[in-house]
Amino acid sequence: MNNNRRRFLAALGAAPLIMHPLARALADDMPASLRGTKPVWIPANAPLSRVPTNLPIQGRVVVIGGGMAGATVAKYLRLWGGSGLQVILVERERTYVSSIMSNLVLSDALTIESLTFNWKRLMDRYGVKLVAGEVTAIDPAGKRVMLNGSSIPYDRLVVAPGIEFDPVAGLETAAAQDRVPHAWKAGAQTTILRKQIAAMPGGGVFLMSVPKAPYRCPPGPYERACIVADHLKRAKPRSKVIVLDENPAITVEKELFTHAFNVVHAGVIDYRPGVGVQSVDAAAGTVKTSSGEMIKANVLNVIPNQRAGAILKEAGLTNSTDGRWSTVNELTYESTAAEGIHVLGDSAATMQPKAGHIANQEAKVCADVIVRGFLGLAPDPAPVTNSACYSPITAKTASWLTALYAYDPASKRMKPIAGGMGEGPASARNMEEMRQWFSNLMTDSYA
Repeated sequence: MNNNRRRFLAALGAAPLIMHPLARALADDMPASLRGTKPVWIPANAPLSRVPTNLPIQGRVVVIGGGMAGATVAKYLRLWGGSGLQVILVERERTYVSSIMSNLVLSDALTIESLTFNWKRLMDRYGVKLVAGEVTAIDPAGKRVMLNGSSIPYDRLVVAPGIEFDPVAGLETAAAQDRVPHAWKAGAQTTILRKQIAAMPGGGVFLMSVPKAPYRCPPGPYERACIVADHLKRAKPRSKVIVLDENPAITVEKELFTHAFNVVHAGVIDYRPGVGVQSVDAAAGTVKTSSGEMIKANVLNVIPNQRAGAILKEAGLTNSTDGRWSTVNELTYESTAAEGIHVLGDSAATMQPKAGHIANQEAKVCADVIVRGFLGLAPDPAPVTNSACYSPITAKTASWLTALYAYDPASKRMKPIAGGMGEGPASARNMEEMRQWFSNLMTDSYA
């Protein structure tokens, strides 16, 4: 990999200097009071005193969900919108646990604590107001969100609730889900799965499933298979990893993961494409596959198929063709089902992957759109986003994947840029850069 590519990847996720959206607007599109404004470059970690105070914006944006998309959009709305733009972040959890890198908890390479973040810096540095609670309903006509008997009015609403899971036959109860954790929302289930792996006997079987695409973090399941296989080779000799993939083939980085399965972890990973999970017997430790086969394992890790957060369905905003996701105007991320409501991150139906880095990128585009809207300006007609991630293949090596997306006015979609795709083989250097990339990304999103 050349030095330019290496520097580019190391910087992903944290633009040290972010151009203020007003500086990108054409001068003749600005209100008379703002014409002649010079470009303003604001550090991504600017303290509250650097938030502009002289913008003619008075309004309120409510953000539902404090994950990668919600935290980032809240921060940049305050950073770019000025002191007159009130931003209220509604979050039901006390902390956010990053799903990015959480597979490394399974091999004891990282701890859950090292992946846990909160919103204190967003409050202290940028003036984001945090409301602890769960949104019970959205009223698009009245422009209000409901929280257990109270309500919050908004001028603009951003909904970033992440994902929900389809039910799996046999896993309807909390007890069964604890026995067969998906660990696809990092946190308590990740810890349960780590303990189950630690308790496996030598020569045991770890069985996991890959959900039907699209799902959160496309390379994540294959990465998990590699991490667990590498760990079992060292800690639980003669053990096996069975991967049941509901998709007809590996969905991303096919060449790299095929090599990892067949060469790096040969004899440990048994990959079976086109095979789904029909049902689970948590007590017996068995799964019945879509082909009718019954498989018993010491540890079962069934990752269900996924859909948009429940609050979006309840509000009538899951209007994709299959009814699973929220269709948005990909120039603005505004819902096509309700004006004034923007949907970000995993719940949105776009051509971009459902991944933390993309959520961060979408949030910045959306913040720019909302700020421009308050000022009577048109959206940026040519937004560009970047998707980047690293995948550990062994305890000491990782690969990388990156893609650039640009708005195509003909199709009105964010499409991959020709020549903007790239991936790199597993190496020790990439493992080092993965940690820096993660640090940069989380610093950018959580201030």
